[in-house]
Order: sequence, then structure tokens, then C-alpha cells
Amino acid sequence: MKIRMQQPVKVVVDHSLTNAILELLNKEDLSRPFIVLDKFLLEVPVVKELLETLEQKKISYRVYADIVPDPPAEIINEGAKSMKEFDADSVIAIGGGSSLDSAKGINIVASDGGKIEDYVKDESLIHDLKTLISIPTTAGTGSEMSNALVVTDEETEEKNAILSDKMLSDYALLIPELTVSLPKRQTIASGLDAFSHAAEGYLSLLSSPVADAISEKVMYLLYNYLPEAVKNGENIEARQRVMVAACLAGWILNQSGTIIAHSEAHILGSKYHLVHGEAVAYALPAVLKLVAPIYPQKVKEIGKILGADFNGNESPKKIGEITVKAYKNFRDNVIGLHPFADYGIGNDELVKDAEEIVNERFAGNTPVKLTKENVSELLENFG
Repeated sequence: MKIRMQQPVKVVVDHSLTNAILELLNKEDLSRPFIVLDKFLLEVPVVKELLETLEQKKISYRVYADIVPDPPAEIINEGAKSMKEFDADSVIAIGGGSSLDSAKGINIVASDGGKIEDYVKDESLIHDLKTLISIPTTAGTGSEMSNALVVTDEETEEKNAILSDKMLSDYALLIPELTVSLPKRQTIASGLDAFSHAAEGYLSLLSSPVADAISEKVMYLLYNYLPEAVKNGENIEARQRVMVAACLAGWILNQSGTIIAHSEAHILGSKYHLVHGEAVAYALPAVLKLVAPIYPQKVKEIGKILGADFNGNESPKKIGEITVKAYKNFRDNVIGLHPFADYGIGNDELVKDAEEIVNERFAGNTPVKLTKENVSELLENFG
């Protein structure tokens, strides 16, 4: 019997970062947290309040703020060295996907030794890790819930994924107020990333009825609340709904995985420095058309969630076209994602990466047999 749904991460939704952290440290009897965060967060009032309160409470901590997007191995290995020197009993990760991924990697290397590159080659080396509390400041990556991290090989610029349930966060702490100052472009990109996690998981060979129900709810929440979060970033209800949706989408990553849209984003993102959430949003339309003949009812359900009308007599191909039209309207007109053309990269250039994308780790979850030819067609329509 294969268990298809499990969720060991304890999720807390709160409105006070400081109070929530103090409560969790006390609950778990922790006193030496190693705090991994984006450097700019050191100037954010709620984070400053947290650090000041830890000092007042005589709780020893060390901050590691050398995080960069698409974290390279060196950043993770240096962080692990600092964590080990400090003799931390826990890790608190605050930030976007890069910070949360870095914290997972730092926890692995500090706890189990070696370098993060060792675990890319052999995930079975991961054993007993320190308590990890993950606090996202974007609403999209799902890293606070996922059993994966992505580390960049500095020589090849290739993004390598490490997968292990042992690296899961012990707690995911959702503080919607942390996303209020998130710029519009990041709100759009991270929200569309979460939508794609749900849509791709829904269409994955690894999908299951329970995961599908959660994916449908995630897409519904994002369709209904992401526009308001983009338009009025200070709307706490909208921010909280989007944050919860992104968290659930991160759970789906563990259960159903992603398919070829994320494979495109991983390869093209590292080569052409595309914003990840934007890349998956550019990839998804052609992928929906590709999968429609295999899963017409699921693609139709995505279309319905996006407000599309169907008369019940559409062919699978037509279902794909209607759903793609609805998605592009949501993505481009309602949410306001900028055109792929703004990057100044021709689709003929992208096609050169087709073979590498076919062999990307998550591409095998796609319910269509992938070839260099059909992936080249996806890349011709990327955008």
C-alpha cells in the first residue's frame, strides 16, 4: 500500500512574528537559533523587533544574511560552517524561496557534515537535522512545505534539486503581514508560481484524488484573491488567503510534483536569468494544450476555475484552447504579468535547450511522452 498524502509539517498562521517565534522556541525547548534571512529584512521593523526581543530575553542567536537568489553551493557551505561554529540547536529561516532553500541546505551540511554537493549526488546521506522553522516572506515558492531544495552549480550555472522528506520544516509559520511590502512584480511572480504548482500537480502522473482536491482549492483561492493582493498589497485578508494557497501548493509539490512547465523554468531560468515564477507562467499555456488530449476533464476544470465557459461538446483540443485563453487573460490582463518579449530573448534561442529540458528531473511526471520535437514546440510557444 502506497500512502499518497502525508503532511508532517506543523503549520501556524499568526499575526505576530515575535510572539510566534518565542512560543515555538519555548514549546520545543530551543535556545540557540541560527537565523537565515535575506539581508534587507534586517531593516524591516518586525524582524528588528524579533532580534531585539531575543536579546532582551537572553536567547543567544546568530544571523546569516549572505543569501542570494538561486543560492550557489558556496553560500550554503559557508552558512553551515557558521552554524556549526555557533553550535545552534535550531534554524529559523525568514525570506523567499532562496532563503528557505538555503536554510534547508545549511541545516543538512551543519548537521551531517561534508558539502552540499555531496547530497546532490546522494540524498540518502541526510540523517538527523536540527529543528527548522520556516517563515516565508513571499507567497508562492512553497519552500516552507516542500521536501526539496535547489542549489546552483556555479561552474555550469545548472540548478540541482535535492529531495528528501528528512529536510522538511518542522514548522511553517505564516505571517501575512510579512508580505504586505512585497513589490507588485514579486507578488505576481510568486502567486503565479503557486498557481503552477497546483496546476502541474493536478496534471502530474503522481496526482491522487486527495491531492487533486487540494490543487483545485489552491487554484480557486489564487484566482479569487491574488488580483486583490496585487492591486492592494495592504489587504491582509487577501495576503493571508494567497499565503495559505501558496503553502498548500507547497504541500502538493511533495505529493504530486511538477511537470514539464517547471522543467522549462528550471533550465531556462538558470541560463537566461528569468524570474522563476514568471518563467513557469510563460511555460504553462503550451503545457496545458499539450496535456489536454490526455486529461481533457482536468484541463477543463482548470478552465472553469479560471472563469471559462464550456458548452459540453468541445473536443480535447478545443478544451485546451479555451482554458489557455482563460489562463492568459488571468495572467496578462487581470494580474498584469509583463510580456516575455520584455526579456529580449527569441524563442528560437530557447529551442536549443529542448533536449536538456526533456531530461530534467521533474519532466518525467508529465503524462505525455516527451521528445525533443514536442518540447521544441513548447519552447516555440513559450511566452
